[in-house]
Amino acid sequence: MIRHVLAGTALLALTAAMPALAQTAPKPKNSVTGTAGATAPDAAAQGGPAYAGPIMTKWGKAVTPANAWRSYPRPQMVREAWQNLNGLWDYAIVKADKPKPTKMDGKILVPFPVESKLSGVQRKVLPDDRIWYRRGFTVPKDWAGKSTLLHFGAVDFEATIWVNGALAGTHKGGSDPFAIDVSPFLKAGSNELVVQVADPTSTGSQPRGKQTLEPRGIWYTAVSGIWQTVWLEPVPDLHIAEVRATPDIDKGAVTVQVALSGSGTASDAVKLTVRSKGQVVGTALIRGNRRTTIAIPNAHLWSPEDPFLYDLDAELVKVTPPAGKPASPSSNKEAEAYAALQPVSGGGDKVSSYFGMRKVALGADPETGKPVILLNNKFVFQNGVLDQGWWPESLLTPPSEEAAKSDMVFLKKAGFNMLRKHIKVEPAQYYADADRLGMLIWQDMPSGAFADQAIHRGSDEEATFSSEAAAQYQLESTRIIGALRGHPSIITWVTNNEGWGQYDARTMASMVRSMDPSRPVDATSGWLDTAGDASSMYDIHTYEEVPKTPEPHGNRALVIGEYGGVGLLVPGHIWFPERANKIYQTAGDKADYEARYKRKFEEVVRQAREAGLSASVYTQTTDVEGELNGLLTYDREVEKLPAEAFAEMAKPLKP
Repeated sequence: MIRHVLAGTALLALTAAMPALAQTAPKPKNSVTGTAGATAPDAAAQGGPAYAGPIMTKWGKAVTPANAWRSYPRPQMVREAWQNLNGLWDYAIVKADKPKPTKMDGKILVPFPVESKLSGVQRKVLPDDRIWYRRGFTVPKDWAGKSTLLHFGAVDFEATIWVNGALAGTHKGGSDPFAIDVSPFLKAGSNELVVQVADPTSTGSQPRGKQTLEPRGIWYTAVSGIWQTVWLEPVPDLHIAEVRATPDIDKGAVTVQVALSGSGTASDAVKLTVRSKGQVVGTALIRGNRRTTIAIPNAHLWSPEDPFLYDLDAELVKVTPPAGKPASPSSNKEAEAYAALQPVSGGGDKVSSYFGMRKVALGADPETGKPVILLNNKFVFQNGVLDQGWWPESLLTPPSEEAAKSDMVFLKKAGFNMLRKHIKVEPAQYYADADRLGMLIWQDMPSGAFADQAIHRGSDEEATFSSEAAAQYQLESTRIIGALRGHPSIITWVTNNEGWGQYDARTMASMVRSMDPSRPVDATSGWLDTAGDASSMYDIHTYEEVPKTPEPHGNRALVIGEYGGVGLLVPGHIWFPERANKIYQTAGDKADYEARYKRKFEEVVRQAREAGLSASVYTQTTDVEGELNGLLTYDREVEKLPAEAFAEMAKPLKP
């Protein structure tokens, strides 16, 4: 049982030190809409209100400050004690040339972005604006003697953090989680946390995905500020920083790497325990900041049909160091020496994790001999959808954990086994749900560029990035991969989409492949194929009435990274009711919609059987703002066709 200190539950006011609630607090009755904050009097000078359509999901309507994202935020590395800082914070938006405001504008509901309805603010943030957040918190007394980490799931884009008036840290990056050790700045009793955020949005070159200051067409309402969970965690001074488990089903083993927060001594070791349904199946003892391989006899493989997960515990323990001269870190002698030791004391840092025994690789289809993507050494056609992960009331932040999971539940019911998470990163809980549901995920890197660095269809040259912009893109990509690579559901990294900010695609692909050789890399989804064999796939986008067939490209798997886009307008469920909302093709009625979808899907089935197609990605899961080509409406209220109808058409693709 996780011991969780809930904070931030007052419905209309936030005190300097918010009272803790029991984890079993009753469900609040009031909706947060319109109560978490108010538009400041100078909203027009700040850029005016952000556009918000007239629709909401049922999950958004149920959100209150007391229930906003309360679940444990890092399911792949769980510690017992933590404190949730989501809830109502003070906020203000001022121009960049102004000092820290002495008077705040009102209340904002964290973790929802400033522009969203659920934040209670719903204001456009301009490049010369600065968002200021403030709240109080109290560190539990039983955390005494430990370091306190302040975690942010994601802040878009540049954050500066003060604790009790002292500068605690900074971070640049809109989609990657980060943590700061705030122990040196804490005091007994109430503490003050202040965060300032700057976001250039579509005027900068930073990774931002589909955000724009003027939403229209395939570009959506901008997101600024804190947009994922904020939380505190107590840890020992020397603690476990990362646990990485990489399965090898061919050898029946898992390689585990454990990184510590600092340099340990020869006495610091890590005890690893692997369990299957509560039963121990493997153990190991390694020195800190090292790796080991643990045998998994008769491994139970993870797959979409059977998403089986092994539990993995890592505990920092003390040992009597091996006698003699220390061996080098890469020496088998050191590993053998530590493996033979027994802990002399425990009680150090302990984290709980999990992994899935599965393999993704390229190989030959035994029936056609053509290169395909193999899952667990077998060809499994990946029937996927483009999944933007946007929400009418909360934009990039799902309104709740249940809401985010619901999209995947629908897709599985509709016969899809894969989704392409399109140029955004979800909260970690989402990927944990995918791991348990058996949903395959292609994870895009959020794109970024100045407007003229977006390469158009038919171009033969990539864009040129400044060294700083390229470094930022690569840095965020490596952080995202580092945070997510333990999830078995993620089976492909997508580094570029349709030439948006595409520069040196071969280098990007090689960097990602070297960082994580256990997954294929889709280096150029859509247009400008410059990565060559550094990309595992040859990926085309085809929105024609009948999808085109990708031509063979050596040993690369053939995939359709986007197709479909059949629109169907459902009155009463449209974000921009005053606009035509017609992108790609638009069906006249439900029968026309079904006929168009079926025509496209039957061609995908033919290509899978005859042309060696490995995967297809239909656009898209839901309508998003001005795009009405979802399988579901934007508010998730209407299925364009019953899930069973989509599943029936998908049956020919099953093994």
